[in-house]
Amino acid sequence: MAYVFIALTILLTVYGQLVLKWQVGLHPHLLAPITPRNLVTLLLNPWVISAFAAAFGASLCWMGAISRLPISRAYPYMAINFFLVALLATWLFHEQLDA
Repeated sequence: MAYVFIALTILLTVYGQLVLKWQVGLHPHLLAPITPRNLVTLLLNPWVISAFAAAFGASLCWMGAISRLPISRAYPYMAINFFLVALLATWLFHEQLDA
């Protein structure tokens, strides 16, 4: 079960990062001048809320994982996040992937 929690942590984290990138990319004018109104508009976006909910869910799953495994065994799996986010960002957002 610990590895299921780790997998869910990774999937939810990757989802949240990609959704935030997508929404900020769709609405860059909301961050050009950071004003309270622009920030609230972005934070009330359902996709942004889902990304924050995914981050919260990932935190709960992570707590489940580290309660069952030593953190020294569980934490190296979090490096998968970097690989997946970079790979999916090149595919979804046509970003440049380099060394």
